[in-house]
Amino acid sequence: MGEAMLSATIRKGVVKPADVFVAEVNDERCSAVNERYGVRVTNNPAEVIDGSEVVVFAVKPQEFDRAAHHLQGRFRREQTIVSIMAGVPIDRIARMLTHAAIVRVMPNTPAAVGEGMSVWTATAEVDGAAREQVGAILGALGREVHVEDEKYLDMATALSGSGPGFVYMLLEAFIDAGVHVGFKRNVAEMLALQTFIGSAKYAESTGKHPAELRNEVTSPAGTTAAGLLVLESAGVRGAIIDAIEAAYERSRELGE
Repeated sequence: MGEAMLSATIRKGVVKPADVFVAEVNDERCSAVNERYGVRVTNNPAEVIDGSEVVVFAVKPQEFDRAAHHLQGRFRREQTIVSIMAGVPIDRIARMLTHAAIVRVMPNTPAAVGEGMSVWTATAEVDGAAREQVGAILGALGREVHVEDEKYLDMATALSGSGPGFVYMLLEAFIDAGVHVGFKRNVAEMLALQTFIGSAKYAESTGKHPAELRNEVTSPAGTTAAGLLVLESAGVRGAIIDAIEAAYERSRELGE
């Protein structure tokens, strides 16, 4: 996700490569990032902190404590920490890094192609200029929405963060069904994928409620009605709601 953010912000001109400093402990990855994006790189995270206004933490959540141990107390008051670590609450970040100006973000993987959804919140110590900068960075990844209460990030983790995984399972089922009824797999993939893309874009462009759009394509005693009856009988709607609720509860557990 860190590289997706780097790629998108450079590609869209939000930041210049010369203004970016990346810390990567893996030598091979470090060289690859330098060659691919033309940014400065280092194996020492402390160097990045000393020369940056905004510091993005893109480490895995389970690696945060170890990283924080070496960086505690190094931040200047005017610096802003941006965390894209799932399940790591602001109070823990503030405590581990002894710093108050923190932005916590819940992005998702479609950010890699500029179609992401990022939900973020900030502490009171993050000033207006820094908030604008964060909004511009996240806007390069797709859409962004600011929330005042951190509790909404657990909700976003379940809905838009884990959501792509649920969508991919549905997409996989569509493809398998296409093969089952007789399409070659590559054709089934094309039909299923474009159906998902087109339906989402159409829903967005019309602004209509999904139920209204569903009714528009459901003729009495027609094929769509027959299929929808099976989905409702199988409890698909409820299963999706339960899945998102389970993801939400798990996100809350990880943050405790």
